[in-house]
Amino acid sequence: MVESKVIAVDLGGTNLRVALVKGKKILNYVKVSTPKTKNEILDSLVNSIKKVMTKDVKAIGVGSPGPLKKGVIINSPNLPFKIFDLKEFLKKKFNKRVEVANDADVVALSEMTYGVKKKNFFILTLGTGIGGGVIINHELYSGEGYAGELGQILIHNGKDMETYWQNLRKQCKKYFGREMMVKELLKSKDKRAIKILKEVSSYLGQGIASLIHVFDPEVVVLIGGARETGNKFLNMIKKETYKALMIPHKTPIKWSKIKHPGILGASLLVK
Repeated sequence: MVESKVIAVDLGGTNLRVALVKGKKILNYVKVSTPKTKNEILDSLVNSIKKVMTKDVKAIGVGSPGPLKKGVIINSPNLPFKIFDLKEFLKKKFNKRVEVANDADVVALSEMTYGVKKKNFFILTLGTGIGGGVIINHELYSGEGYAGELGQILIHNGKDMETYWQNLRKQCKKYFGREMMVKELLKSKDKRAIKILKEVSSYLGQGIASLIHVFDPEVVVLIGGARETGNKFLNMIKKETYKALMIPHKTPIKWSKIKHPGILGASLLVK
């Protein structure tokens, strides 16, 4: 079977990535910072797609922050869209088949196909916010269309895991006057940096432990820029997770090894 060329879009709150994909090979790739306004984002998206578009492209697959349903972005906390039909917008612009899904869901698809290849697992994307995707019996679990918003699991005093993750940036601005990456905090010997990391890993661990209690997965896969830190931050998260677990076995928690999980997952939507 000859594989078709498709356009894959990874629409994030920080970066917009667009690629021309054939099979699991990325033929052309564009990455830009995500603009702030709705119209600027749409213009940047269309222009980026045009840069990698070829005449033989069959379809466009998009991973977008949720919640969304049937290609409509309902009310994303990390993008200025509310009840916006992204699927229909792109269909009219390019006259191609378009499929749009939650960005973390498409990452879960890429992990199932190219990564851990497990039967039952969930992924967490640690980006601008926290997304999640759940695979049960080799199938993406979507519920009634809104399932997978794992970052919204409540941790303490009505605040969810995503809120505590995003609080990392606020604390960095408060103490250091600027946003800092996890990698920078790990290198810092400042006691406040260590305190911030311990707090965020504690909240992540509590959230992951709760999700493990619900799904009892074979493995938990984490995705995001923090994976550049290797095992140091991962071990902090694992320690806090295992401390909060009531089940006897320690579910493996690991970083994704896929270079462009969002892009490859988006391409799988239109295979």
